[in-house]
Amino acid sequence: MLSTLLLLGSLCLVSGCTEKDQPRTIKEQGTLRIVSRNGPSTYFEDRTGATGFEYELARLFAEHLDVDLEVTVLHSLEEIFQSLEDNNVHLAAAGLTITEERQKQLNFSPAYMEIKQYVLYRAGTKRPRSPEHLVGSKITVMAKSSHNEILNRLKPDYPELNWRTATDVETVDLLDMLSSSEIDYTILDSNEYLANRGFYPRLNIAFEIGQPGQLAWALPGTITTPGLIDELATFFKKIKDNGTLRQLEERFYSHSEQVNRIGSLTFNQAVEQRLPKYKNMIEAIAIEYGIDWRLLAAISYQESHWNPRARSPTGVRGMMMLTLPTAKEMGIKNRLDAEQSLRGGARYFNKILRRLPDRVKEPDRTWFALAAYNVGMGHLEDARKITERRGGNPSKWADVKDNLPLLSKRRWYKGTKHGYARGNEPVTYVQNIRHFYNLLNWTDVAKNRTPPPQQVEQYIPESLRRNIKPL
Repeated sequence: MLSTLLLLGSLCLVSGCTEKDQPRTIKEQGTLRIVSRNGPSTYFEDRTGATGFEYELARLFAEHLDVDLEVTVLHSLEEIFQSLEDNNVHLAAAGLTITEERQKQLNFSPAYMEIKQYVLYRAGTKRPRSPEHLVGSKITVMAKSSHNEILNRLKPDYPELNWRTATDVETVDLLDMLSSSEIDYTILDSNEYLANRGFYPRLNIAFEIGQPGQLAWALPGTITTPGLIDELATFFKKIKDNGTLRQLEERFYSHSEQVNRIGSLTFNQAVEQRLPKYKNMIEAIAIEYGIDWRLLAAISYQESHWNPRARSPTGVRGMMMLTLPTAKEMGIKNRLDAEQSLRGGARYFNKILRRLPDRVKEPDRTWFALAAYNVGMGHLEDARKITERRGGNPSKWADVKDNLPLLSKRRWYKGTKHGYARGNEPVTYVQNIRHFYNLLNWTDVAKNRTPPPQQVEQYIPESLRRNIKPL
């Protein structure tokens, strides 16, 4: 034992190692350090603070380790990979695809999502249907991206295929460039397309390119943190087995699945043309009732498209489409008055929120309240009981929304207290509101977003770049 200690001591003297050089577990360090990038599918800050799919996943992993989470947001994949190479962080949670090239330099956690890669084009332009149709077009992708690797693999078969890689763009920048006709095409992962398509309803999928891939967290090529790989394996198995991963996917992606392009276009037009007339009123009433104004705006849009004189064949009326009994219960005398309708709807929504069991936590609590606003608390409770009988979690929207449609099937509704209901309607209702809410929320975030620093030399043609001499 003594000889072993002497040997270790002599090695440290020769190599100059210090106590700081000795690797420690993350639990000993007390902080999980990650790097990410800015965007709806990765990391961003809204009125409640930090959020995003990758951030929430990393936050759960930090909780699993019982340590603090430290997030560094970088502007390019190049910077992210350099940070890993320099061992400045424990891992990158940045929506990264496992590729052969990356595996030569990096390690990866267990995969947590299957994705496809899409070529995107702008509505009103000719749709390309194969890589051959991309030849001669302006294409930009992120430098060091899996999309650049796909194009490199295609190059031998299509020698005239050319594209530009940029280190100073993120997903949102590429979509802006495509939307404004600055480029003809770009490539996006399917999950990022799903997260962003509502903001860019005129951008469509042209075709799938490359092979389906898997998203995972990237770790330095030489693992210096003891136990990290084992902890990641345990963590991802746990959240897959207990449904947490599925619930996160539902939270950040599923609300966009049912909203079509026309619905998003119509909403964006209404935001520009109709919302300004009612925005101050909505904000004031939202503050009065402790509701996020964007949520109240999304509900009122779903109900009436911000039309205070809206009316349905069933007799509900006004901005928040209140029934006559509900209006009376909420003290509303004139359902066609926009301010009264908004106030009555906000009051009724809060009443539903208070009636939900304490074990239903946010954000599921809000989605449940919206479903009850649409279909009634009784039917929602019936769906929750069906969910429990079928082995699901009655306090999670991801599970209950799968069972609400069963209320229209005799086999299931005959055993419920409140009977038949068109259970698909509250599911669509909630998903639409979530989508509209996220559009309003991300629009505010995007306005205050700091774009990546522009690398001017990347935009200079190669022929001119060779003639520029450094100062």
